[in-house]
Amino acid sequence: MEIGIDSFAATSALLGGDLPVSDSDRMAFLLDEIEAADRAGLDVFGIGEHHRSDYLDSAPPVILAAAAARTKTIRLTSAVSVLSAADPVRVFQEFATLDLISRGRAEMVVGRGSSVEAYPLFGYDLKDYDALFAEKLDLLLKVRDNAQVDWSGRFRAPIRGQGIYPRPHQASLPIWLGVGGTPQSFVRAGTLGLPLMVAIIGGEIARFRPLVDLYRQAGAQAGHAPDTLRVGIHAMGFVADTPREAQDRFFPGWQQMFTKIGRERGWPPATRAQFDQLVSPNGAFLVGDPETVAAKILRADRDIGGIDRLTFQMSSAAHDQDAMLRSIELLGREVRTRVNADPDHPSAKG
Repeated sequence: MEIGIDSFAATSALLGGDLPVSDSDRMAFLLDEIEAADRAGLDVFGIGEHHRSDYLDSAPPVILAAAAARTKTIRLTSAVSVLSAADPVRVFQEFATLDLISRGRAEMVVGRGSSVEAYPLFGYDLKDYDALFAEKLDLLLKVRDNAQVDWSGRFRAPIRGQGIYPRPHQASLPIWLGVGGTPQSFVRAGTLGLPLMVAIIGGEIARFRPLVDLYRQAGAQAGHAPDTLRVGIHAMGFVADTPREAQDRFFPGWQQMFTKIGRERGWPPATRAQFDQLVSPNGAFLVGDPETVAAKILRADRDIGGIDRLTFQMSSAAHDQDAMLRSIELLGREVRTRVNADPDHPSAKG
């Protein structure tokens, strides 16, 4: 199992903390975190995309390119690129360039986005939410697979045989489909044979098994080999030397972040009781010491029927940079090692 981290580059104002941190310093800390993840042996680091004052990740390829210059082996991906509100040609060019800079370590996770501020910002209508994504994904895949493209659609000017450059270092730039809980999205990923990244921010990981099965069934019906139908999970998580320390470091930022998000969406304020349920053995949060977190990952792997990649959303604790760097070290050197050394995990069987 590949294990990594996703960040939304949350600002100090969103996360809280005793001492405010400037946006420039917060960005510098984020690059330190990616470099630490590379040193710790983690497999992947992802940067989200938002277009609002709470986050600094409106241009993920720029952040990832800076990280590429400071890292050696870790794969660098979006998490997710809001493809519906972007030009697929330009998105491909940006990530192909990142792939050249990183010598073949770039990937994309593309989706419609759970935050919708990009749509009016770039002149799109939310009523076209799904139609935009379907059309733009079609174009992105054509551009990925062909240097010269003939294409026409509803939302973009046609392409009449123009060349799309540069081409990436990798023969085929990996593109994952990011999904929430919509069955049609799982089916689309399976039908296209794209690897799947499931965003889980609450509840129980096991409840997504029927949807993952739907993805695998759709992929099989479309003729895709089972080993190409990769499953990724994006989950809230944090590691510390003790379970109590992990919870106490993660909770304040999580409560502040989700109370603010909830206020915008009509949800009640986030509470400690809610958090305690999410970090319980059945909850979706991977928060605890290395032994606890590794055990929850292995349980999730069984519940889902196999996980190929698991990425931690750790931004809620980013107000404490020392704790973040310690968590990254523990995640790479202890949690990842424990998971992949487990005798019941496929990677331990050669």
